[in-house]
Amino acid sequence: MAGKPGDRGTDLGTGAVSSGDPGPGPDWGPATGGGRLQAALAAGELAITAEIGPPRGASTAPVSQAAAVLRDWVHAINLTDNQGATARLAGWAASLAVIGAGAEPVLQLTCRDRNRIVLQSELLAAAAAGIPTVLIMTGDHPRHGDHAEARPVFDLDSTQLLAVARTMRDQGRLMSGRELHPPPSWLIGAVTDGPGDATADRLTAKVAAGAEFAQTQYVFDVPGFTRWMARVTDLGLTRRCRILAGVGPLLSHRAMQHLGRLPGVHIPDEVTRRLELAGRRSPEAFRAEGERLCVELITAIREIPGVAGLHVMAPGAPAVIPAVLRQAGLRPLRPAAGSGSGRAD
Repeated sequence: MAGKPGDRGTDLGTGAVSSGDPGPGPDWGPATGGGRLQAALAAGELAITAEIGPPRGASTAPVSQAAAVLRDWVHAINLTDNQGATARLAGWAASLAVIGAGAEPVLQLTCRDRNRIVLQSELLAAAAAGIPTVLIMTGDHPRHGDHAEARPVFDLDSTQLLAVARTMRDQGRLMSGRELHPPPSWLIGAVTDGPGDATADRLTAKVAAGAEFAQTQYVFDVPGFTRWMARVTDLGLTRRCRILAGVGPLLSHRAMQHLGRLPGVHIPDEVTRRLELAGRRSPEAFRAEGERLCVELITAIREIPGVAGLHVMAPGAPAVIPAVLRQAGLRPLRPAAGSGSGRAD
């Protein structure tokens, strides 16, 4: 989600989907799938996820290296799906590399490039390959990427595909009605832009469709996010869907400008002024101040009622993530079965 986790593609009104309409879900409980991330969420621990953007090349080595840096600090690692509508190594291949590095993958799956046949096929493949968690998104339109002439598919939108995935898992059926033997098993996630009544309404629909956790876009406005969390809590969403707040260090002026242009990201003026003042001294001072800001955000956000975890993003700089988590008072997770809490002593 190098600029995500917002569903920057529009949820299209494609009409009714014959997914069996699983209907509203129950209060949150252990899913049939999931691994370390599911276990942390079920236990009420502070869940920590990070993100790796697969490379633009035919090698999984960069993914394996980044996963090795992150594995002891996070419960799971997202693998983006041609983020920004740019062609990259497939997320499933990157997910297998993460497993090989001893970490747990979250496979992002967008609706942009696939029709419903391929979407269901890839969901089945994820379960068969041992990928314990899928994160479903609509996806950026190709016009925003490096193949602007590509034809978008958008046969389904993210809310519709969430319902399809839940029906495949819980009822063992495809959209066609044909049975699955065996059915897949994974934890099902979604994304949300965060503050705003419209995003709360969209999240309500995604939770009803099957989302069991949701990762937000970058949060820099803590008061605004606190109010939004109070609203989604009042709507009953945090009983049925765990919210992981998106955070990450602003490491350069260019990165700050880029994030500030993304839908769903609000960088308050005082944050911009603070970082620009540091940047007048040197690029290194900007970077250091960006890391300090991220530590402060983590400290504040983890105390907001209803926040179940953090999704930490640092595109191209995975080594920064353990550093900011350590500075925020978090400790490494124990490897293997995920018995560490990720909370400070």
